[in-house]
Amino acid sequence: MALVTAPPPAPKPATEDLKLTLDRPLVLQSGVTLSPVTLAYQTYGALNADRSNCVLMCHALTMDQYVASQHPVTGKPGWWSDIVGPGKVIDTNRFFVVCANVLGGCMGSTGPKEINPATGKAWGLTFPVITIRDMVQAQAKLLDHLGIEQIFCVIGGSMGAMQVMEWAHRYPGRVFSAVPVAGSYRHSAQNIAFHEVGRQAIMADPDWCHGNYLEENKVPKRGLAVARMAAHITYLSEPALHNKFGRRLQDREAPTYGFDADFQVESYLRHQGHTFVDRFDANSYLYITRAMDYFDLAQENGGVLSNAFKGTPVRFCVISFSSDWLFPTEESRAIVRAVNAVAGNVSFVEVASDKGHDAFLLDEPEFHQTLQGFIDGAAGARGLPKRAHVTAP
Repeated sequence: MALVTAPPPAPKPATEDLKLTLDRPLVLQSGVTLSPVTLAYQTYGALNADRSNCVLMCHALTMDQYVASQHPVTGKPGWWSDIVGPGKVIDTNRFFVVCANVLGGCMGSTGPKEINPATGKAWGLTFPVITIRDMVQAQAKLLDHLGIEQIFCVIGGSMGAMQVMEWAHRYPGRVFSAVPVAGSYRHSAQNIAFHEVGRQAIMADPDWCHGNYLEENKVPKRGLAVARMAAHITYLSEPALHNKFGRRLQDREAPTYGFDADFQVESYLRHQGHTFVDRFDANSYLYITRAMDYFDLAQENGGVLSNAFKGTPVRFCVISFSSDWLFPTEESRAIVRAVNAVAGNVSFVEVASDKGHDAFLLDEPEFHQTLQGFIDGAAGARGLPKRAHVTAP
């Protein structure tokens, strides 16, 4: 693997948008060649002298590179601000954190909403179908540019966990440790079905314009909102929905006997859908969900998942949540059994939680403690400095 010989650029503050345009075309898993390719990314902390302290964060379907900094559209804190930052679980005084918007995304990386230089118009549906492998290949090019040969730890939840698995599978020599959270080695038939409902909702919106809505100065808001609403249900558990909403009515004493949002849960889902369309691109939603659908490490390895990890030097920590029915614990156990079958180094924790799939984004002390313990142990094995002891005031 050839790395750049020139010193990599010094990391810029996390408040600045960073972009890299690859100097060579990217050959996609489909065989299509994509060029030019730009990755938008954020960094936090600083590389140490031997470049051994990089933590690569892989984001989920509707997330982006703003893992620990204010989102430029919503103004909200980064999606993992609770665990990434100075003195936190992923301590940016200790580690150099990198997070890139995935290929096909809509926050600055090359995707269907960006301009195709060959036509001067948005790619739209002329953008080639991409896969998880393509996303990871682009991330590898970014790390080449930064002069990082080996990642100390690659971490991600949901679709991010798929990227983590792909990193460990495709680039085992570049990964010291890996933490797939609330994920799987493949997308199930049920998951594909939910994604198809969302895609059909988008494509049925008259404002989708066969994918050319940007050229028509329209946005398929209704379809994208419904897609988000359907997906959001899968991120929660029934107990979480019951505890949060039950059958309580929304701002009224009695039912209206109509089709307004009588129930709080209806109002909540409508809010989730309406706010989502302001920050996400409909075609990107089509492409990224399709990339998840195609992911299947077992199928790529003769139907035997353990073949994906033969001889792997990667240290794994697999984490699931008890109430996650989108990526249930059994799928995480399948990964653990596959790594064990080839005598790999793997630990596993199922966190007891009633919050469903979204638990990895929420305040779950057991999850945070598990992640902290694994990172500290891996850092010791890698020869990185110990975590600074913080005394409570």
